[in-house]
Amino acid sequence: MDWLTYVFTPDDVFWLEAFVGDWFFVIAAGLFVVELLRYAFKKQITKNLLGDSVANFVTLALYIVIVSLVGLAYLGIFFYVYEQFRVVDLPLTLWTIGCCIVLADLAYYWEHRFLHKNGFAWATHTVHHSSPHFNISVAYRFGPLDWFFPLFFHLPLALLGFHPFVILLAEMAVQVFQTLLHTEVVKKLPRPIEAIFNTPSHHRVHHATNSQYLDKNYAGIFIIWDRMFGTFAKEEEAVRYGVFPRINSVNPVKIFFSGYAKLLQQLINAPSWRYRWKLLVKPPIWAWQQEQSEKRRY
Repeated sequence: MDWLTYVFTPDDVFWLEAFVGDWFFVIAAGLFVVELLRYAFKKQITKNLLGDSVANFVTLALYIVIVSLVGLAYLGIFFYVYEQFRVVDLPLTLWTIGCCIVLADLAYYWEHRFLHKNGFAWATHTVHHSSPHFNISVAYRFGPLDWFFPLFFHLPLALLGFHPFVILLAEMAVQVFQTLLHTEVVKKLPRPIEAIFNTPSHHRVHHATNSQYLDKNYAGIFIIWDRMFGTFAKEEEAVRYGVFPRINSVNPVKIFFSGYAKLLQQLINAPSWRYRWKLLVKPPIWAWQQEQSEKRRY
């Protein structure tokens, strides 16, 4: 068990993160090709599906451009907190990396839940949910501020003494795991796996617009967080994907900025500053309820 206590250098962790990120994208692209072959075999390939899939990868490119501009500042904040305020010095071992992944997954659960409960945050996350399809390419459907909100939920890990490179590796592990969940090819896995881990079945529920599935299954790697905090739902009926109102476009630029374009329009048309504030801080369902109430009034 000596390998569990082997002490890595920060450069080792940084290299591992880059290696995992680069090669997993290649693997994910290969899996997406397999999905396309499945669509072709079932005669389900359409122009909308292909256009939507291309748009997903273009939003990834747009996201990478933004991250390349803010990445050093983002990482700098982690290093500043780690260097100035960490409460303990944790060694860079497989034990600490494993613990960091578990804690990062818990942080992701609460971040993800916040994205669904805050209007300003939902405006970026809605991009990921806006596809009417569900395949590997959807995992790469990003919004413009998807890099921003993780900072606040993962920064406490630097306070605890986890090296910033370990935190970034843990964040990547959570994201990499979730990429594989965006598929309809895998139905249900053995019961013990479904009980502990997030699975394609659980994540299909999360992407659903079915009323009984709304705001459920926020998990990254471990579905136990949803079971513990009362947000779990089992996949029982067929899932309908997307958001309301639908974007009905495969234009990647329109998709990428759709959430904030809609929010801006709502803010402009809002009847008061109090209403505008609520649009920013309340769950998106609040705005929809207000719109429905206004329609019934007339």
